[in-house]
Amino acid sequence: MTEVSTARRSRITPEREAELYEAVLELLREVGYDALTMDAVAARTRSSKATLYRQWGGKAELVAKAVRHTKPGGIGLDEIDTGSLKGDLHALTLRSDDCTMEQNSALMRGLAMAIHGNPDLLTAFRSHLIEPEMAEFRRLVQRAIDRGEVRPDNPAIEFMIHMMIGGFAARSMIDELPPTQEFLLSYIDAVVLPALGVASD
Repeated sequence: MTEVSTARRSRITPEREAELYEAVLELLREVGYDALTMDAVAARTRSSKATLYRQWGGKAELVAKAVRHTKPGGIGLDEIDTGSLKGDLHALTLRSDDCTMEQNSALMRGLAMAIHGNPDLLTAFRSHLIEPEMAEFRRLVQRAIDRGEVRPDNPAIEFMIHMMIGGFAARSMIDELPPTQEFLLSYIDAVVLPALGVASD
């Protein structure tokens, strides 16, 4: 009976979970990962720390899942099938407007710095973001291989997610500008598709 009661107490509705994740992202943007505390999350969300730890185990897991939540259904590749690799990559890019991309870019820059000093955060990000996204990109490329667009022995396949993340991150670091749909679409056509042996015209 006690176990059943505990399970009932720990159950959180999807709406409440989304509210908690939004609050975590707000705090991350305000104070950064290192200064974010479970106490602050509990206060912002009117939750108990016990509930937060019971649901997520700790700060790293909570933050990784909050970031993952901003990408419903993974990065959404399962919902995209335009019939061509170019169409799929363009459709993926157009799912986020310029404002959202700018916010996500700033958030990820801060988290990238935090990951270097927090092995638990790196582990959580690998589990909830990096590995699932790599798997989804592999499925997207496999569809292109099955269609005959990409040669299965093309060495650039293994670096596709590196190219995609690199273009997004380098826009801010090198050009000191936020990533935009226009920039990323041009980058896909000029860099990613040619590397994979796909005509971009």
